[in-house]
Amino acid sequence: MNICLVEDDLLLGRAVQAALIGNGHAVVWLRLASDARARIANDDYDAIVLDLGLPDGDGLALLRELRDRDTRLPVIVVTARDTIGERIDGLDAGADDYLVKPFATAELLARLRALARRSLGAHDEDAGIRHELGDLVLDEGRHAVSRAGRPVALSLTEFALLRELVRHRNRVRTRRQLEAAALPESEGQSLDVHMSNLRRKLGAPLIRTVRGVGYLVEDTS
Repeated sequence: MNICLVEDDLLLGRAVQAALIGNGHAVVWLRLASDARARIANDDYDAIVLDLGLPDGDGLALLRELRDRDTRLPVIVVTARDTIGERIDGLDAGADDYLVKPFATAELLARLRALARRSLGAHDEDAGIRHELGDLVLDEGRHAVSRAGRPVALSLTEFALLRELVRHRNRVRTRRQLEAAALPESEGQSLDVHMSNLRRKLGAPLIRTVRGVGYLVEDTS
């Protein structure tokens, strides 16, 4: 993977960069939000590893800018902010995963592998499939979603969740099944946050909660 590492801590940045390179990844390491903003706009990356406490700005603001530009680039937030509220803020801003410092580099590598599997899932042998449920259209080949003719910008994780529900329409998908398909390395609460964001972006009710079991998308067309 070609990874953009945005981390201002010198020792941690060096350690993470070395671990990533040692596992076969190409890494650009940046220490400022302004540098990251410029490089991400002009270079192609497979994932971003993003610290939130940067010297020239908040990483959350940078993350929101990326999502506002409809950037589906996978983002793992790495930060010392460890409260539940701060985790939710990061996921709400568009992070695909959230890793609290201090962390083992082996865990970061595992989460990057999980993101890579999700990304490949968007371009697998079924990538030519186009799903239509009422006014919802999910195009797996283009990795695009629209509702009532209007495009809906989803993160990689949100798209993976919706794809899993749509592929299994009219059948309840359990929390475990959804987590395995879309966020296998994340903590359970992440599913609720991502699902809340997905519902908000889709607008009118589409995803139904089956209490105590999971979620369901019904084909009413």
